[in-house]
Amino acid sequence: MSEQGPQAVVVGPPGAGKTTVGRLIAQSLGVEFRDVDHDIEQAAGKPISDIFTEDGEPHFRRLERAAVAAALTEHQGVLSLGGGAVLAEETRTLLKAHRVVFLAVGMAEGVKRTGMSSARPLLAGINPRATYKALLDARLPLYREVASIEIDTDRNTEEEVAEQAVARLKELA
Repeated sequence: MSEQGPQAVVVGPPGAGKTTVGRLIAQSLGVEFRDVDHDIEQAAGKPISDIFTEDGEPHFRRLERAAVAAALTEHQGVLSLGGGAVLAEETRTLLKAHRVVFLAVGMAEGVKRTGMSSARPLLAGINPRATYKALLDARLPLYREVASIEIDTDRNTEEEVAEQAVARLKELA
């Protein structure tokens, strides 16, 4: 594991609680929290949903790969990645040098948590359940490939998930 970069990187599908749990982990460890999706929005000057609509997913994914690579070298605290960041082989390779916390969420719970949010462009559509299932099926092996730790979020509060993550991170230290 790398001595440089984040103390933990949080990954998972939409609705897993990456931002909320990431903030709680950072607070518990006494370090700063950083969200790559926020970095992308700041750099682009517009929300991710607008980047998808106006510039397309391939453009967003290029921005995301660059933002993840920068954050992995610059940030020393807890870093949260967007749900699709693991799709890039380049990103998965970079993550191998870091402690990665995968927040797992089942399909039913994920759909319940994300609903029909327009802020989640890949889930907007006619059948969100089918879309979410396809997303989970495609990404689950990738999340597991990069994960140092996997935590089931379905039956736990965000605080409980963060506590489990911190305990497991300390075991890895």
